[in-house]
This record gives sequence, structure tokens and C-alpha cells, in this order.
Amino acid sequence: MTRASYLQRIGEIEHYFDRTALDAWKKLTGDQPVSGIRATVRQGREDMRNTLAGWLPLDLRGWRILDAGCGSGVLSLELMARGAEVVGIDLSAQMISFARQRATEHIIQTGGGGEGSVDFRSGDMLDPHLGRFDAVLAMDVLIHYAPEDAKKVLEQMASRTSRALLFTLAPSSHLLRAMLMIGKAFPRADRAPAIYPANPERLVQQLVQQPHMSGWQSGRTHRISVGFYTSQAMEVIRS
Repeated sequence: MTRASYLQRIGEIEHYFDRTALDAWKKLTGDQPVSGIRATVRQGREDMRNTLAGWLPLDLRGWRILDAGCGSGVLSLELMARGAEVVGIDLSAQMISFARQRATEHIIQTGGGGEGSVDFRSGDMLDPHLGRFDAVLAMDVLIHYAPEDAKKVLEQMASRTSRALLFTLAPSSHLLRAMLMIGKAFPRADRAPAIYPANPERLVQQLVQQPHMSGWQSGRTHRISVGFYTSQAMEVIRS
């Protein structure tokens, strides 16, 4: 993955979430009633958030965590409530504005954010100026990158992470391949960024075998499939 190809890809993703699908994602990640396909996607995403959050200690005081592709900030706020210092970053400036609004409402409703904190930023999840982290979470972010590129993104994340990488991949299936083919029938401006099927176990095994990934090993994995939502949680930890 070259820097130019990476910048092109994140530009496409930013355009979709900032200019094409912002309202839809606000509804999907909020608590307004939704129906049909969106209801299954919302349930699947909620189950996945619970899975990733459940792989971290309940007491996160002293942890600095990057929520990469944080979207509306639901996961970031949960980690903050458990005591973590969270940096939530997303390509969509408008989604970050929405996340900050939700954070303000959350603090007002709960009387404070607990012992943790959250800093929502718009930008590149690989920006080295973000600093080092105890853990990085990337939920339904790497699904938009070809497997080889996703692996390189993870390598860069690992270089500034001391404890755990928790992320999701899109496991290859007949349903996903059919959905991708159907999606190609729509005009390009109406399409979401492509989802790239992967073999999650193979990708992680190749990742930890890299010479500069010495000390890292594969951990837990869990697949969630609810209606039109299918994603696989992966854990890579420092041994």
C-alpha cells in the first residue's frame, strides 16, 4: 500500500460519510426507530461493540485507547465511562461534530464522564502525532481496505500500541460476495465504499509472523451475523 493509494482510499471514505450518508449513519447509530435492513445492521453493530468492549478490562483507568473510525462515538463514550483516556478519530468532520454533541449530552445526563476522558478528532487514524496507546480499536473500519492493505495498516498501528489491537474484518461468504455484486449495479455516487472480504484467521496469522511483529500473538475471535450485518472480531495482543 503506497501513501498515494492510502490517501486516495481515505478520501473516498471521507466523501461517503461526510457528504453522502451522514444522516443515514446518524439514524443508524442513534436511538431513533429504524426498520428492515437497518435494524439488523444496528443490532449487529451493537453486538460487535459489546464484543470488542468486553475484551477489555472493566476498569480501564490508566489506559490510553485509540478508537479508530469512531463514528458517532458510542464506543468511545463507553470506554471513557470505564476510566480510559480515549482518542476518538474519524475521517468525517461532520460525524466528529455529532460525536462531540453526543458527548456533551452524555456528560449532562450522567453528571460527568467518570474518571476517564474523550478527545474527538477529525483526521487520519495513522497520524503519528496521535501518540502511543495501550490499545487500538478499529470496528468496521478495515473492512474498507483490501486484505493486504488492512494488514499494513495494522502493522503501523502495532508500532505505537503496547497491549492490544482489537478490530473487525469482513469474512468472505457467498452472501457478502452477492451483496457486493448487487452494489456494483448502482451509480457510483450512490454506493458506499467497497467492503473487501477477507480470511480473518489467515490475515492475522500472516500479520503476527512479520519480523517486526515479534512479541505479538493472535488472541480471541468472534463472528457476528445478524441479517445483513456480518463481521468478525479479531484480537492481537502483546505476549
